[in-house]
Amino acid sequence: MNILLIAGGWSSEREVSLNGAKGIHLALMRLGHSVTFFDPQNSLDGLLTAARDHDFAFINLHGSPGEDGMVQALLESVGCPFQGSRAVGSFIALNKSVSKQVFLDNALPTPEWEFLAKRPSKDWRPKFSYPIFIKSNTGGSSLGLSRVANENELQDALDSLFATESELIVEPLIEGVEVTCGVLGNEALPPVLIEPADGSIFFDYEAKYRPGGAREVCPAPLPETITAQVKYFALKAHKVLGLSGYSRADFIYSPDGSLHLLEVNTLPGMTSTSLLPQEAEAVGISFDELIARLIQLGLAEDN
Repeated sequence: MNILLIAGGWSSEREVSLNGAKGIHLALMRLGHSVTFFDPQNSLDGLLTAARDHDFAFINLHGSPGEDGMVQALLESVGCPFQGSRAVGSFIALNKSVSKQVFLDNALPTPEWEFLAKRPSKDWRPKFSYPIFIKSNTGGSSLGLSRVANENELQDALDSLFATESELIVEPLIEGVEVTCGVLGNEALPPVLIEPADGSIFFDYEAKYRPGGAREVCPAPLPETITAQVKYFALKAHKVLGLSGYSRADFIYSPDGSLHLLEVNTLPGMTSTSLLPQEAEAVGISFDELIARLIQLGLAEDN
């Protein structure tokens, strides 16, 4: 097939997108496809014309545009099939404050939060005890994220984040370890346990994308009952958000045995250190086979 590989864009996650696109490009060629690279940062206005000239689009964008559903909506408008979720599901999942409302409405455990649509006044204080996390409402890859330990750090964190982000959410610190679980088709993949290396106190951008920045164990060495619960919650979140193809849900597993669903990613990272490809490999699916499977699922969704 003639495949349009869409990557790059103008979000803060541009470099992550481009790095992942390199491996996807090679895999597509190994699978026998011809590939045209398209970067929305350079020529968004040409997307519809390019999509009409291709049999399929493979999207590897992170943040907005890409995970917000805009590109998906444009592709849908000209009947170009693509991998992953449709426009509406993508839009809901990217918006953390909106998706968390869906989680609560469907009995999925998620931390409390406050939504900040604009920078609050200087006398504003969060309703949670310190430490807290303040993060982008629509960002990912742990960019636009700040851990605030006390009131003295609050104003600097707000100034720094609102300089680059238009919306933020505030969450309390949930003690525990990070666990992530991918969904492929209608099945949950083996979860990954994530432990930041080098004394990091949380799984930040450097830990995610620097080789050796974190210890990632797949399958996660969790009790069978917890593994089953993680997979159940990941698949349920995928369904209630109206997603398709694949996704990846991020959790905190607390010492008391409770799980806390943080967010769901509709276009999971596809770099050499990314989590979903590790999960697929754990069940015998190579990277090339994963790409082929995503194309197959995308074509089936289009029919």
